Parts: sequence; structure tokens; C-alpha cells
Amino acid sequence: MKSTDRPSGGQGSALAQPLTLPPLGRAAAHLGLFVLGAVVGAAGGLVQPAWFPGGLLLALLGAAGLFLGGARAMGGRAGAVAPAAGWTISVILLTSTRPEGDFLFGAGAGSYLFLLGGMAVAVMCATLGWGRQPSGPDARLGK
Repeated sequence: MKSTDRPSGGQGSALAQPLTLPPLGRAAAHLGLFVLGAVVGAAGGLVQPAWFPGGLLLALLGAAGLFLGGARAMGGRAGAVAPAAGWTISVILLTSTRPEGDFLFGAGAGSYLFLLGGMAVAVMCATLGWGRQPSGPDARLGK
């Protein structure tokens, strides 16, 4: 069997491929998405209490747009996981109190909806994001 006869375009199963480091540009893009996720998390934390119903929806829609956009731009689920990780870390750091007693999130329903809703959106976008598609002709696999 020649490598061109394989159904996946000659690459074999993704599980059978050796583990290699991603290209530098791809790693930099994921790092940029991570930082952008942290910025969106901090901005959402400030916007959601300012205009309660609208700010909460705006913050969650912004996070969902970033997660899905990252998945679409990177062509895989890792593009959604990187900004979701940055968002989660920034939001969790913003919920902790400081020694002076200051904190960003109050103990209201909007704050809990933002935290839990954002985490649910992150999981949904990372799970339902675009996975890798097989390369090759536009025919059925295995033909």
C-alpha cells in the first residue's frame, strides 16, 4: 500500500504521528490568544456590573466571539482553549481579595452569572469548536 492510497491523504492517523513542537508562529498566535483572553476577561469583569443586564450579555458575547474566533482562526480546538485559559485565569485572579480588602467582583447575581456563564461558554466553544479536517480530495473517506 502506497502512502497516496491511504484515506487520510497520506498522513496516517493523527494518533500515529510523532509528537513535535508546533511552529514558532503558531505558538506565538496561541500566546497572543491567551493574552487577548485575559484582556477580554478583565474588560468583561469591568463592563458586566456597569450596565447590569446589557453589560453581562456584552461580556459573555465578547468572550464567546473570542473563543470561537480563535478556534476558527487557528483551525482547531486549541484556538478556543488558549483564550479560554487566559480568560479563566484573569477572572479567577480578579475574584480574589487584596490585603486592603478591595475586590472587583461583588457578591451579586450578575457576578456569579458572569463567572459561571463565562466558564460554560468557554467549555462549549472549546468542545464545539472546529476540529481538524482531513486533507485530501472532496470524496468520502475510505474510498
